[in-house]
Amino acid sequence: MMGEQLDSLQINFNADNLWVVNLTLCLVMFGVALDIKITDFTNLLKSPKPVIVGIISQFILIPLITLVLIYLINPLPSIALGMMMVAACPGGNISNFMTKLAGGNAALSVSLTAFASIAALVMTPLNFAIWGNLYQPTATILKQVEVSPLEVAKFVLLILGIPLIIGMIIKHYKSKLASKMARILKPVSIFIFLAFIVGAFSNNLDIFLNYVHYVFFLVILHNALLFLTGFLFAKVNKLNHQDQKTLSIETGIQNSGLGLLLVFSFFDGLGGMALLVAFWAIWDIVSGLLVAFFWSKKIPKSLKA
Repeated sequence: MMGEQLDSLQINFNADNLWVVNLTLCLVMFGVALDIKITDFTNLLKSPKPVIVGIISQFILIPLITLVLIYLINPLPSIALGMMMVAACPGGNISNFMTKLAGGNAALSVSLTAFASIAALVMTPLNFAIWGNLYQPTATILKQVEVSPLEVAKFVLLILGIPLIIGMIIKHYKSKLASKMARILKPVSIFIFLAFIVGAFSNNLDIFLNYVHYVFFLVILHNALLFLTGFLFAKVNKLNHQDQKTLSIETGIQNSGLGLLLVFSFFDGLGGMALLVAFWAIWDIVSGLLVAFFWSKKIPKSLKA
């Protein structure tokens, strides 16, 4: 009975707050873009294999693994759709920091963020529409809501594409200014965004406490599988250990902030979706730090210097 209620439950989130979160996520993307140079693209074109492996992992393997997990576990339809939403989003913007901490390939991480953010303009709405319709219970919800992939694409362009372009332009013409701005903007904007997630659920604390057990272990399992998928796929493709760590983090850390905004913008805060994506937004920071900290302890001292 509680499960059926969760599928139809709506999380209360003020429309004005939603606009602030939209702007905050734009700011997060803008801060990341201030560290991206045009040479990050051109240099990797000389050795494209790691980026190609990363893009395949991000936009093909993640939704595939997610669909398999959904069929095996058979979660509530709204929770399954939340998993699809997370899987359709590009890598999280904090992955660059996690990669540096883990001793991964920072240049590859930044480049994958740039490539994935651009690709997400098409791939996020496309993947969500395709994979979401491959599981009957989620396909039913999508038919009821009638979400247009074109509208989702416009939203992603506004949130990711425009800040990315503006940030890269400033980096190209005003490199020193961009570096100074990035040092301030990235931590501040991420803190503000997390504060809004916590604020949104403090207003729905009773809902969170009553239903969090539906998503708690599922999010941890899903997240762990994605970290493992990125690492093993890089290993199978014979990338070096530094790149393996990078792809693991890029695959495990999803832009669940974008996913949460899409849930509130197109699904009216549908209970199971909002609960899963919001918990994911908090958990992948915790898991990313744990993974990065583990690997940081295994970096040779000669490389740390």
